[in-house]
Amino acid sequence: MNYPSKHLENAVEQLSKFPGIGKKSALRMALFLLKQDPENVKHLANAVSSLKEQIKYCKNCHNISDSDVCGICSNPQRKQDTICVVSDFRDVLAIENTGLYNGHYHILGGLISPMEGIGPDHLNIASLIKRIEPEAVTEIIFALSPTVEGDTTTYYLQQKLKQPSMKLTTIAKGVAIGGELEYADEITLGRSIVQRIHLTL
Repeated sequence: MNYPSKHLENAVEQLSKFPGIGKKSALRMALFLLKQDPENVKHLANAVSSLKEQIKYCKNCHNISDSDVCGICSNPQRKQDTICVVSDFRDVLAIENTGLYNGHYHILGGLISPMEGIGPDHLNIASLIKRIEPEAVTEIIFALSPTVEGDTTTYYLQQKLKQPSMKLTTIAKGVAIGGELEYADEITLGRSIVQRIHLTL
């Protein structure tokens, strides 16, 4: 495509790097921005810049945060002895939206996937194990997507974390097999958390 301006071409090139955004969609976005008030475009640019420069990751659970410890981990009203293990911070948002869980979280940062070269060492597993004793954890809920990778990760963690005093549970299978947790509706996801299943070996 021949662009009438190098600046427009550069904007389209950058916008098309977003997931699911092709060159035509990127062009529509660029032309939309071109019509906006300069102040609005500055606000957008500043928001994107601060997103990368200012956001931190919670030193406890690896959630996105504005401080070293996220709002969930620092909330004294949350149950400290229960940790819900999820793959991604989007899963935290999905579960929080149900309003049915009041414990802590731990974000793995992915799932074990030999096909993609992702092993246990690539995930936040060591930091999860380190949390158990200091936080006096009595239950760990595995809220991982019901896929081959999710089940593999759950099984691996089950082997690493099993001990007589530890209750290991997984969310009920109200979430579709092979589906992604973040796309589950809030009612189904909420029931899956409430009706979680005790894991036995």
